[in-house]
This record gives sequence, C-alpha cells and structure tokens, in this order.
Amino acid sequence: MTEEVKAPKKEKIPRQKMPEQPPDVRARNFQEVPYGLTPELAMKEAERCIQCKDPRCLQGCPVEIDIPGFIRLIKEGDFEGSIRLLWEKNALPAVCGRVCPQEVQCEGLCIIGKKDEPVAIGNLERFAADHQRMHGKDILPPKAEPTGKQVAVVGTGPAGLTVAGDLILKGHEVTMFEALHAPGGVLVYGIPEFRLPKEIVFSECNYLERLGVKIELSSVIGRSETVDELLARFDVVFLGVGAGLPVFLKVPGEHYIGVYSANEYLTRSNLMKAYDFPNYDTPIVRGKKVATFGGGNVAMDSARTALRLGAEKSYIIYRRSHAELPARTAEVHHAEEEGVEFLLLTNPLRFLGDDKTGMLTGVECLRQELGEPDASGRRRPVPIPGSEFMVEIDTAVISIGSGANPLLTKSTPGLSLNKWGYIVADPKTGKTMKPRVWAGGDIVTGSATVILAMGAGRLASNSMHDFLTFGW
Repeated sequence: MTEEVKAPKKEKIPRQKMPEQPPDVRARNFQEVPYGLTPELAMKEAERCIQCKDPRCLQGCPVEIDIPGFIRLIKEGDFEGSIRLLWEKNALPAVCGRVCPQEVQCEGLCIIGKKDEPVAIGNLERFAADHQRMHGKDILPPKAEPTGKQVAVVGTGPAGLTVAGDLILKGHEVTMFEALHAPGGVLVYGIPEFRLPKEIVFSECNYLERLGVKIELSSVIGRSETVDELLARFDVVFLGVGAGLPVFLKVPGEHYIGVYSANEYLTRSNLMKAYDFPNYDTPIVRGKKVATFGGGNVAMDSARTALRLGAEKSYIIYRRSHAELPARTAEVHHAEEEGVEFLLLTNPLRFLGDDKTGMLTGVECLRQELGEPDASGRRRPVPIPGSEFMVEIDTAVISIGSGANPLLTKSTPGLSLNKWGYIVADPKTGKTMKPRVWAGGDIVTGSATVILAMGAGRLASNSMHDFLTFGW
C-alpha cells in the first residue's frame, strides 16, 4: 500500500516592512521618513492578499477603490494596470497611501488581520502611485466626450481635488479656485514635508491639470469674487474650503510671544518653507523648549516639526491618557521614536511670560485622572486638586482643532449654517440649501481625515454629475 504524499504547506509570508530613516537621523531633517516599497517587496506583500470573494476591505474605503483588483495587478507585476485601476476611483493615490488611516478603515477590516497583520493596503497604494510617477509612461485615463457644462470648485484640498478629478473625466469643464499661492489646501499647508512631500501633492495636482482642470491661485472667493458671481459664470459650484480657523485654549497668557496656533506654525514651515532658511526667509520662532497642546495627527506633526527646527525638548501635553490619543498609531510611534516627550493626563491652566519682553517662559499645568466616559465615548479627564506643576517652555503650539472660517459663508446668502458655522449639506449628496451649490469636507463636518473629505467629494461629484446630465 503506497503512502499518500502530502503537498508541502505553503510558507506564510510576513507583512513586508517598509524601509525608513533611522529615528536619530530623521528627527533633524525634513526628508520623508519611509523610503517606500521596492517592486520586489511590493509584489511579495501583494501575495499576502487572498482575493476574498466578499472583500470586507472595500467597506472601509470611502472612495470605493477596487482594493483586491489593484493588489492582484501588483502581484502580477502589472504596475501600470494597477495605477490605472486606482485612478478610476481615486485621483490622489500617492497622498492616500501616505496619510489615510488605513488601520481603522480598509486594513482594519482585512480578513488576514484577524490572525495576522493585515495586508499593507496603504503601502501598496503608495507604491503603485510612486512607481508610476518615477518610472511609468505619461498615461492618462480616458475622458468622456465634452458636455459643455462648467463647474467651479472652491478650494484645492482633498474634497475639491476629488470633485475636480471625477467631473473632468465625465466630460465637464472644471475650474478650481485656491486662496493661497499653491494648490493642495491642507495637504500643503497642514501636513509636514517629512510625512507628505510637497512634490507629491503638486504631482497629483499636475495630473489633474494634464486632464484639463484649470487652477486659479490667489483667488479668495468671498473677497475677490462671490459665490453668486461664480454662479453667473458656472453651471454648478462646489465649496471645499476646509476648516482653517484657529481654536485656542482660552487660558491666561496666550498673548505672549511664542504662542502659535498649529495652523500658523505648520503653514509657516510647510507652505512657506521656514525650515529651509536662508533659501526661504520666512520668520518662525525656533524654540528650544516647545510644548504642543493636543493629541491628534496635527499635534504629532507640530511636535515633530519642532524637533526638526532645532528644539532640545519637544513635549506633547494632552489631557487624557496614551490609549485615548486620537492620532494614528504610526504617527504616535514615530514621534516617540524621535524623542518627543508625552506629558499625559495633563491640563494647561495658564501661560507664563516675561512682561518686559512679552516672551513666553512657561506653562502651569494640572495633573488629571480618568473618570467615566463622556459623550465621545472616551473616559473624561478629572482634575487632581493640588497637583499643579510648571513646565519651562519658550514656544507653545495649540493643536486642539480648528473651526469654520466665516469669510466665504458670510458673503454667500442662501447657505444654511449650523451652530458652529459649518455649512449644512445633505450627507448623501453634498447638496446645500442654495440652488446649484454643493459642499463637502471639513467645511461641512468639521476637522476630519483626508480620505473622509475625499469620500464627501465623491458623493458630491456623483450628485453634481446627475444634475448636470439629467437636471436632478
């Protein structure tokens, strides 16, 4: 009787780690931290995808990318086919691959992640986009026949770029209006070079321009031209102006020199390249002891930027514990590796300063402990009486969120606003109460993620296309 020979068990492929700069090196430069996957690493990582019949990862993608499809093409070495498939749903794959919270979206639902690390969907998306930019042919997706319809998009952030990318492919003419001197919105003024190089953003914007999108810079809609004036020239208008109004702590001493909003601090460094002195002569305080107040991605960006600007000490001061930090796990990990110190369960009471010079010298804080959960589901911080202590600092960066800038909304009659000043829009279509005007992204939801803003742009573009095509 012959013994049955069993086929050798297929060796399990571990998640392929993306190479990156060592922490002690990268903490003092503004070059991108991860180097990206090589073709060999990308194809090996793509092999880990089991091509589910009912892929749960799709449920976690706000822009509905065919995730198994583009990964299969990478596995087969068809990198051009992979980027073409990505472009069908996402005009910004190089951006999304870098800054989207995949761990709580597509990767968070990956079936492989139940017993092992999930497939590195974000890293593979980044690879496909980067490989195309650096090695691929000058290819573009097909466009529908011209419709003759004119679309105005106000704001060149992720929501506006998504709307523009969708509608230009559907045959409509698209013109974008950007208040700043460079396109990209929060992608260029809010996210540091070491996390999202500006050449990546400009490359994605250039891709849209090659498709035919027009971008008008230094155009402050609400001042240089009103929305009603745009409606006289365009068939429809999309408002994707973000939420860039700084929010402060409202504690004594915020008037001292050296207290920044995160908006200003990062804009000076990112968009205006204050870090690259003397090539760019943008003033910024290069503090030696810098405290960033907040626990989100913007706070991590600010604290890590402070190190790169020469800080000897860079603190994160956050009123809850490590488990409640809202920032991406990877961003917190990178900050810790680079030497950012976390003062957790800590609440600022007042800033101290030299009244003769007006310069900031410190912050008085109060220790806290966690109590019962609040409305957000996170445990509420409770002050510990008598636990006050001082932290010596010369720079403070306030990163506790941002609000709706009223410049555009105040000059636009007919828009409905909520109590916080954000535009009221149908969550399924992006339609506002003003005829022929749609809105999406942070100006509707408040500060959120890049991919959620893109998802809102996708819903709006579908609705706008229906209106332009069928009148509803």
